[in-house]
Amino acid sequence: MGNRETIGEAAPLDAPERRQLDIIRRWGTVGALLMFVGSLGAGAAPVFSPLPGTPVLGLFARMPSAAMGVVWTGMFLVVSAWLMLGRFARPGRPRLMSRSQLDRTLMMWITPLVFVLPMFSRDVYSYLAQSQIAANGQDPYEMGPATALGVDHPLTTNVPNIWRETPAPYGPLFLAVGRVISMVTGNSVLPGVFLHRLLVLLGLAMIVWALPRLARRFGVPPVSALWLGAANPLVLFHLVIGVHNEGLAIGLMLVGLELALRRMPVTPGAPMTRDELVWIALGATMITFGAAVKIPAALALGFLGVMIARRWGGTFKDLVKAALLLAVISGVVMVATCLGTGLGFGWVQTLNVASTVKSWMSPPTAMGFLGGGLGLLLGLGNHTDSMIALMRLVFQAVSVVIAGTLLWKAFRGRIKAVNGLGAGLGAVLVLGPVLQPWYVLWAALPLATAVLAKRFRLIAMSASAFIAVILPPTGSAFDGRAYIVPQAVTAALLAFALCVFASRRQIMPLIKRDPVPDAA
Repeated sequence: MGNRETIGEAAPLDAPERRQLDIIRRWGTVGALLMFVGSLGAGAAPVFSPLPGTPVLGLFARMPSAAMGVVWTGMFLVVSAWLMLGRFARPGRPRLMSRSQLDRTLMMWITPLVFVLPMFSRDVYSYLAQSQIAANGQDPYEMGPATALGVDHPLTTNVPNIWRETPAPYGPLFLAVGRVISMVTGNSVLPGVFLHRLLVLLGLAMIVWALPRLARRFGVPPVSALWLGAANPLVLFHLVIGVHNEGLAIGLMLVGLELALRRMPVTPGAPMTRDELVWIALGATMITFGAAVKIPAALALGFLGVMIARRWGGTFKDLVKAALLLAVISGVVMVATCLGTGLGFGWVQTLNVASTVKSWMSPPTAMGFLGGGLGLLLGLGNHTDSMIALMRLVFQAVSVVIAGTLLWKAFRGRIKAVNGLGAGLGAVLVLGPVLQPWYVLWAALPLATAVLAKRFRLIAMSASAFIAVILPPTGSAFDGRAYIVPQAVTAALLAFALCVFASRRQIMPLIKRDPVPDAA
């Protein structure tokens, strides 16, 4: 339900803790600045980049291995700063940092990253090419960049080879906004990247607005949710730097949930007021807009329907009524979006485009490779593709069962609906045909608003820190040059160790275990 659970107000940080917070801020800011500098040589720069011929700045482009070491050093500094910051945002602690203190910290870390070259992925170049196709009046759901724009087009050359012939897998709202960006920037790559990053920052602003409000509603200290959510290194690295449209989709989804719950009373069974219905419709509209960017956001409609049904009385009839209400609202909004943008419904047929990638990080794909390899070992022939297709089908069926079970448990009141949403999104994406590090955020951000358990927060913190540092910044493979990565990581670890040693008097008190007990 949308009730506000009681949150004990924590005291502000004392003077020594405020000094420690200043150290953490500077530590993370130095890391962000190193990532900015290193991106000039290690980032996923455009194919025709002006950097190599630029005085001073071009030096980094001519030293990619050293630049990569600088980036990884910055990554280690940012992640360690976030881990140290967590002690001042832990639920159950008698003294927590204030919302303004966390906001200032987040601004200090994000500001240098706004101007960083894209890293960890080259997806933003696909966004630019697909948006230009739409701007040209062509159908991005029918043609890939190579076919629609030409192989030698400046936007096509930056798209990874595997995506040059594939149509766009993104929703019509995202491509409609991208079309406007392309009309402004034309074939200019870097201005286009910057405007797409501003779009992601708009999504991040929505996340920062919604997270503390949802957290207070579900009994979690707002700064605890913001620390695990908005300040998460995965957000900084893969949304801000990587320019992934998940930022916009998740932001719209979370804002929609908060708006829909805004006027929902605690007492079930009371007649629904017109004001409450308006806010539910507004929230469902925002969630549908999120799904019109990336389809996983649509799952939030199911858990919103559960909360509405429980508000109406919690009977199966109420559940059916809530489902019909949201189906009508979201259906009207989605049809209006598809027709209003002029892009139609072709995106429904391209949702499986990403499955053409055979990523070892995806459990069903990994199982398919294992099964195919076992077949070769036993002399049964190479059936790897068939095994991958079979495993993907099985795992997707399992994810549907998991999501359905979570919906039912939330309807029966056994779990919080927002927890079910986070776990359901995690199951759908982790068990899907493709898994990328930033997909974790679909689960982590909703769960950050409602889970206080120490074990969950420890697992989420550890997983976020580990995943944040395992992906190379270049956003490309290292075929024939795999030795570069261990060299850069080794150099970065040595540089990070030197930083810790030089600042040991200031850093060591922040690493020691806080004696304050955690929330249960």
